[in-house]
Amino acid sequence: MKINQKKLESVLALLGPKRYSHFIKVSADQRKVWGLWNEGWALASTDEGQQVFPLWPAMEYAHQCAIDTWANYEAREIDLDRLFDELLPDFESSGMLVGVFPTPCSHGVTPALKQLEADLRNELSRIE
Repeated sequence: MKINQKKLESVLALLGPKRYSHFIKVSADQRKVWGLWNEGWALASTDEGQQVFPLWPAMEYAHQCAIDTWANYEAREIDLDRLFDELLPDFESSGMLVGVFPTPCSHGVTPALKQLEADLRNELSRIE
């Protein structure tokens, strides 16, 4: 999936809930999500100090956030099976949140882990 600059800018300009909807549709369609990696995954935190694992629906969006403290990070894909079977259970046990589709100018949406999984699985069932 190659995203042109105009599409990239228009999606990045969407408000959080609209980016979340876009994330669900694209991620289910591609059957993968993207994180940032550099000898470990890029993490953010809430104002309260809770760790957040940021995810994007495509490599190009993740690259847009590989700036500042994440400047040396590269986008890395995560297939949905790994997300469902490994990462989400690990996040649940450690109390980590998922930040869906942050941008350089905006935090991502932080849904409940079960809600994120349900939304992705629902979208997968719609397109299969």
